[in-house]
Amino acid sequence: MVEVIMPKMGDGMEEGTLVEWLKSEGDKVKSGEVIGNIQTDKATVELTSPSSGLLKGFLIEPGETVPVGIAIAAVLKEGETLPLDWAKGRTPVSVPSESKVEVIQGVASSSTHTETVIPSPGARVFASPLAKKLAAESGISLDSISGTGPDGRIVERDVKAASVSSPTAMPTLAFSGRDENIPLSNLRKITAQRTTQSKQQVPHYYVTSEVDLEALEEVREQMKRDDPDIKISINDFIIKACALALVEMPQINASFDNNQERRFGSVNIGVAAAVPDGLTLPVLHNCEGKTLRQIAREVRDLVGRARENRLRPEELSGSTFSISNMGMFDVENFAAIINQPNGAILAVSSARRVPVVVDGENGEELAIRTRMNV
Repeated sequence: MVEVIMPKMGDGMEEGTLVEWLKSEGDKVKSGEVIGNIQTDKATVELTSPSSGLLKGFLIEPGETVPVGIAIAAVLKEGETLPLDWAKGRTPVSVPSESKVEVIQGVASSSTHTETVIPSPGARVFASPLAKKLAAESGISLDSISGTGPDGRIVERDVKAASVSSPTAMPTLAFSGRDENIPLSNLRKITAQRTTQSKQQVPHYYVTSEVDLEALEEVREQMKRDDPDIKISINDFIIKACALALVEMPQINASFDNNQERRFGSVNIGVAAAVPDGLTLPVLHNCEGKTLRQIAREVRDLVGRARENRLRPEELSGSTFSISNMGMFDVENFAAIINQPNGAILAVSSARRVPVVVDGENGEELAIRTRMNV
């Protein structure tokens, strides 16, 4: 017997929440096969089977939060049975044969293990919790979407595809005059806790510098002409510049640990990315040895998979420095909160065409340049 435990999937993770089981009690599974989704403090990530055999003894239900290292199920070889003292006193829970979110033509009603909509007649549609939430926010009916997940299950990418191909009108907003308490998702709850803790416990001071992007944009345009298939953003240049700077100044690629400065042996840059449920921080490891094109490809892959909840645990942990870029929101300047245990974070604002004084042929003159605050 091999226990399936709540894994540690990121820096500082102390507990995890089961979003859903993708397998049923007694299903055959292979080692490394995805059997569920776990909500961590940074993202929803896949839970994989630690061994091949029969998946048995589910101990937690979707929505339940337990500490890391706690057994939540087991994988049995042929002929094995669960021991009588299985899970050290935890009471096993039953999981329905189809551990999915069940939606039938309309509005959900709650039950012990699934969200079921008791409906008007129609075919049943299975959807993940994230897909259901996204569909509700987008005003899209789930019964109009074809699922591409396991057993035809509707997943996030299906709802996104439907929202692009069949845009719907935004719902009319109206105020009821009554206050409303909205429960936070686990990701948003822990993000609030961690940012509050960091702001209270870590001394913050802020330095803003305006940088000129004219030469960078020239290089960027040249690279586009040389290799049209590789899209390189200003953010990719920023990551590369940070990697070079952190090699030059290793005291910044460090953290304060037990009354000493801990300098890290590689430059691992976390890049803040918005996901449907909040904010996550995929990590580019060993940036000091990567070219600009390698960084560009890896960032797109990581951010894309972060939005589909397909990041591996190691891709969410180990950052030594972080970047938060709000340039796409027409932001002149902002101050980011340090991501512990990092020693620093770079806040990147919008690139703007502004009038500046430059050195010209006849002395100082006014010119229009692309500038950005960091």
